[in-house]
Amino acid sequence: MKLVSWNVNGLRSLAPSKGGSASGGKDNYWETFLKTAKPDIFCLQETKASPEQLSENMLSPSGYSAFFSSCQIKKGYSGVALYSKAEPLSVIYGMGIKEFDQEGRLIGAEYDDFWLLNVYFPNGGQGPVRLDYKLRFYDAFLAFAEKLRKQKPVIFCGDVNTAHEEIDLARPKENEENTGFLPEERAWIDEVVAAGYVDSFRHFHPNTKEAYSYWDIKSRARDRNVGWRLDYFFVASEFIRRMKSASILPLIYGSDHCPVSITIN
Repeated sequence: MKLVSWNVNGLRSLAPSKGGSASGGKDNYWETFLKTAKPDIFCLQETKASPEQLSENMLSPSGYSAFFSSCQIKKGYSGVALYSKAEPLSVIYGMGIKEFDQEGRLIGAEYDDFWLLNVYFPNGGQGPVRLDYKLRFYDAFLAFAEKLRKQKPVIFCGDVNTAHEEIDLARPKENEENTGFLPEERAWIDEVVAAGYVDSFRHFHPNTKEAYSYWDIKSRARDRNVGWRLDYFFVASEFIRRMKSASILPLIYGSDHCPVSITIN
């Protein structure tokens, strides 16, 4: 089973605009993604859309059940989606905390032997208030995941909006005082690891350098691979024996992020 996570930075932008087609010069990133990644389950973040705004092939692609959570307080902001070939046993929307749930940042799907949580973690930019929100969201999420883990193992994926170690971004020294690489943000990922969650990519590729999932668009950083690894699959340690591989998919375009994936038995 292949699980894929991708911050799409606007789901509607992945398909050609009306009147256009891939053959007509407009890239159909959505179709390319499905054909290239071939996911059994895929999780999208920063969808920036409600279901009624989506085309039929995004709302209900052939062979998948689809689930959406949209931001309730700001149209065209945040949002997550989960698509699954296997019908989940149950689906949850949010953590049960209004302050965090109203931005549409979490969908969870229960399967026979694990929980999958798709999360778009907050960005810590725009000042200290938002950074505080991010850190409190982090703490609330880990407590929520641990509660579910008492039932069965948890896998969580998404845009964590923090690079964990120096190896996880191109310019660590220059970004030591910038959100996304602040000590307090990185310390939370340390807590996640200490709680028994495994960074799947580093499990299989502990020393791989220049492996990133996000690049700044304005500076054309992707062309030079000046990036950050912000997107993760964390797997509960008791489930790690079921993992076969973990990958970053940098050749899939359409966003300032690229997809990441794991394969499990």
